[in-house]
Amino acid sequence: MQGSVNTVVLLGPTAVGKTWLGVQLARHFGWDIISADSRQVYKGLDLGSGKDINEYSEGGAPVPYHLIDITPLASEYNVFNFQQDFYKIFSDNQKQNKMSFIVGGTGMYIDSVVRDYELIPVPENPELHKQLMDTPLEELAKQLLSLKPDLHNKSDLVLKDRVVKALEIELFKKSPEGKAVLEEKNSRPKVKPFVMGTTINRNELHSNIEKRLFERIDQGMIEEVEKLHEEFSWERLEKLGLEYRYVSFFLEGKIQSKKEMADELYHAICQFAKRQETWFRGMERKGVEIHWLPDDNDKQVKLKAALGLLS
Repeated sequence: MQGSVNTVVLLGPTAVGKTWLGVQLARHFGWDIISADSRQVYKGLDLGSGKDINEYSEGGAPVPYHLIDITPLASEYNVFNFQQDFYKIFSDNQKQNKMSFIVGGTGMYIDSVVRDYELIPVPENPELHKQLMDTPLEELAKQLLSLKPDLHNKSDLVLKDRVVKALEIELFKKSPEGKAVLEEKNSRPKVKPFVMGTTINRNELHSNIEKRLFERIDQGMIEEVEKLHEEFSWERLEKLGLEYRYVSFFLEGKIQSKKEMADELYHAICQFAKRQETWFRGMERKGVEIHWLPDDNDKQVKLKAALGLLS
């Protein structure tokens, strides 16, 4: 690992042992863990999101972690929030001459930091939105191209909603408030990442997914969703995806039996893991170098390989 690196990333699909491996590495090097998981940020999503908080203190001194249990489910947390929160932690680590260490499987969250997404929080402007929506598409497209001549995806110019959204962003960037946001972005310290990836062969991955799923059902995952529904609508819970969606379907009677729910959820998680791996391959195609650990289900083999890469 090069000396100029200031951020280490450990990514991989669900159920490959990222948390255990991350804890061992963090403990060995004296790092904190910055979680990159789109559902573990929410308070109350425990079994369904696979928080495994106990793993942070097993086998040695507790490892400090960030971005877990930081927001109520009544709020919406997104990639912009993650990026902003990461940079706050990153800046604190820089002041302490400490490495930032990201562990997780939400590809967009990780990619937003590794490739420094330009995310601008555009405030609502109903008057401007109406004015743009009332303007012919051809005129909107010309205006957008004049503001952003290097527009990559020209196919978006035929979709009025996308052209309007893009114009709202570009016009905001040119406003005093938008320029201040961009100035803050440009003043951020540069993230220089070293990215490691971990996975296992497909059969073992599916076996791990099945085992974890039934363990969490036995530990009370269905009851967790029932309790959440006392405060939140089925629609909100379904929107969280996977475990929360399918358990909600079961509790609503949309899925008739627990076995049917578990079967459908198992296949959905397997498909999700495949999509995660597809995202990571996409990052590689866009120039992100991922140092993949051995395709092995033996934790110690992976740990030894990771320590070798980081030494």
